[in-house]
This record gives sequence, structure tokens and C-alpha cells, in this order.
Amino acid sequence: MNINLPESALTVFENEGITSLRPAQQKALNSGLLDGKSLLICTPTASGKTLIAEMAAMKTILENHGKAIYIVPLIALASEKYKEFKRKYEHMCKIALSSGDLDGADPYLVDYDLIICTAEKLDSLIRHHAPWLSFVQTVIVDEIHLLNDISRGPTLEVLLTIMKRLLKNVQIIGLSATIGNPEELAEWLEAKLVEDTWRPVPLKKGTLLGNELIFEN
Repeated sequence: MNINLPESALTVFENEGITSLRPAQQKALNSGLLDGKSLLICTPTASGKTLIAEMAAMKTILENHGKAIYIVPLIALASEKYKEFKRKYEHMCKIALSSGDLDGADPYLVDYDLIICTAEKLDSLIRHHAPWLSFVQTVIVDEIHLLNDISRGPTLEVLLTIMKRLLKNVQIIGLSATIGNPEELAEWLEAKLVEDTWRPVPLKKGTLLGNELIFEN
């Protein structure tokens, strides 16, 4: 693949069986993903959004531009991403999981390159003025449509507002399969909107009548 990434990252992709890019991934590259541009990725489930985030994070980390933070909505998902990224990238960068209930600045995170956390944990880190936050260059927000969630949305909105204010040149990558107002959200994030409808398995609509499933043409 002809991607402007360090060879070590490309080798990981090849080892994972990735030999070509999916449409959304190519669109993200064309939109400045590896040039530090903020993007809002709105594409179907399993269309390759996580790899887009990984490319942005590895570009930042391996070329010594700064740290990357990966924000997820749930502790279980944070643990899942941590295990996945550690398996793939621990030989080239230091990866940390910060999602516990302890309220603090977690100063040890200064030694880590990729930090996976929940929005609530990042809120705690910011409130405790974690000094290493100034080294963050890329912020990835998984399930960014939760900005509309009445319980989690306000915290996430405040976090992103603060990060944009604290880090003048921060790259924000928002990921979601379901956003009702993508253009408005992209404008608020000061990000370019990347949309695509490709999915690995075609989505069909049908009606189950008795034991017969009738698909729409």
C-alpha cells in the first residue's frame, strides 16, 4: 500500500492481512488524515473506521509529533481496544489503559504514547491538570454520536471544547456509524466530513411472513 506512514506501521497492517484500503479509508487519506487535519468519519459498521484512527495515531506517535488519546464510551470497550492495540503496536510504542474509578492526574501517563480512556476518565485528568496533556496531538473519539446522549453528551462536548482550546493544533478524529446531523457536527469540530455508504456485507430489507423471508427489490 502506498501510504505515507513509517514502514513499521505498514508492516503491522500487512501482518493483519490488510493489502488494500476500503473506500472510507482512502477518502480519509485524501482529506488530509496524515497531514494533521481533523476529520469526522461517518460510515457504516465494519467499514474500516478503526484503521483510520490507527493510521492517524501511528503517524503522530512514530514521527514524534506527540501523544494520541483514544476516547471510548465504555470501560469494557476501552479494555477491548487496549488489548487489540497492545497486540498490534506494543513493539513500537507504549500503550496505556486509563479507565479506572480513581480520580487523579495519573502522572505516569507522561511515559506513554497512546492512551485509551473513557470520556469520564479524561474529564478527571483534565480537571486535575495532568501536565502531559500538553503533549497530545491527536484525539480520537469513538462513537462520537453520543454527543447527543443526555447522560454522556454534555461531558463529551465539554471535553472536546476544552481540548480544542488547550491544544491549538490538535487533530480530532470523530468516528460514528450513525450521526443525524453530520454537517453541523463537522462544522462545530472544525473538521472535514468524510462520508461513505460501502459496507462489507450488503444491507437488505425484508419482511418475515410465517416461515418465509421476503426481501425488497
